[in-house]
Amino acid sequence: MAFSDSSRREAFLPSFLYSPVLKSSGLERILLRSPSSQVGQTAPSTGSPPPTSFLVEAPSEPARKIEMYSPAFYAACTAGGILSCGLTHMAVTPLDLVKCNMQIDPAKYKSISSGFGVLLREQGARGFFRGWVPTLLGYSAQGACKFGFYEFFKKYYSDIAGPEYATKYKTLIYLAGSASAEFIADIALCPFEAVKVRVQTQPGFARGMSDGFPKFVKSEGALGLYKGLVPLWGRQIPYTMMKFASFETIVELLYKNVIPTPKDQCSKPFQLGVSFAGGYIAGVLCAIVSHPADNLVSFLNNAKGATVGDAVKKLGLWGLFTRGLPLRIVMIGTLTGAQWGIYDAFKVFVGLPTTGGVTPAPAPAPASPTQELAKLSSS
Repeated sequence: MAFSDSSRREAFLPSFLYSPVLKSSGLERILLRSPSSQVGQTAPSTGSPPPTSFLVEAPSEPARKIEMYSPAFYAACTAGGILSCGLTHMAVTPLDLVKCNMQIDPAKYKSISSGFGVLLREQGARGFFRGWVPTLLGYSAQGACKFGFYEFFKKYYSDIAGPEYATKYKTLIYLAGSASAEFIADIALCPFEAVKVRVQTQPGFARGMSDGFPKFVKSEGALGLYKGLVPLWGRQIPYTMMKFASFETIVELLYKNVIPTPKDQCSKPFQLGVSFAGGYIAGVLCAIVSHPADNLVSFLNNAKGATVGDAVKKLGLWGLFTRGLPLRIVMIGTLTGAQWGIYDAFKVFVGLPTTGGVTPAPAPAPASPTQELAKLSSS
């Protein structure tokens, strides 16, 4: 964990024992018997060895922070992703529950308000959090891969492109990095998502993850857990590409055109507020782009043996794009804003900068050996 620049390392000895310059005091005279002596100086020669002091000099070197793009950096981003995705998705379980049921049974769950009313009458207040365990586990695993691998691939593709092209085509870097990360993240999420949808949309199927997982495997087989993987990729990869690329762009535009103070001069709480605002706007765009695939995932995981053609036939193209969309916009906007806020708050907590901002000018390319020789000969 990193500390602020002005902080010093903790010592196991009391603070008065490691002052850089020991001032004159009764304690000093007792311990060193030399009021003018400083720690580490030799006492005046008296023919006898100088008194031995157990005083420890205060460390003055600056505290180390996490080095950017080091293993510790990627570990911190992974941990931040676990917190940001797992906690936020679990918190909006009631909204997700109503949304999934509106997608599966629109005749019964006709609107957001009536959907909550039906759930309350049939399952009580506790029913609003049905499926929270697979939600927490699944989206924690997804968040770890999503954020950790995004930071990795963003750096990897930037290095391949080089400083000049990485700056010129930064949006393509964001899109490629987020798509690569989400491809991996969905493999981790898919089994939990399958169980979650079945638990939430089929009352009586299971109470949660512990009994729902073996029941699902017994019914569908182990490969059935990945039946919705392709639609999940279809939902999550465009969603994440929009989420990361639009967030980075929105935050950069805010610091360039709206906020009069440069990012490095803004306070950390203010920067976190910018992260939440940028995340909320990005979340609204994400919800619109990924909603048709979200309807498909819910339909396929609810009905045994169902196909994409069955979903399109039953929902219709208009229903595929619009059913449950207003609720999902509210849910995903809030969710994405909170995710970026938590993720960047964790980064600040461990001593890392917040995500996004004005893109720095590309570093100059290193001089070739020939240019270096020419420069030396001319001088």
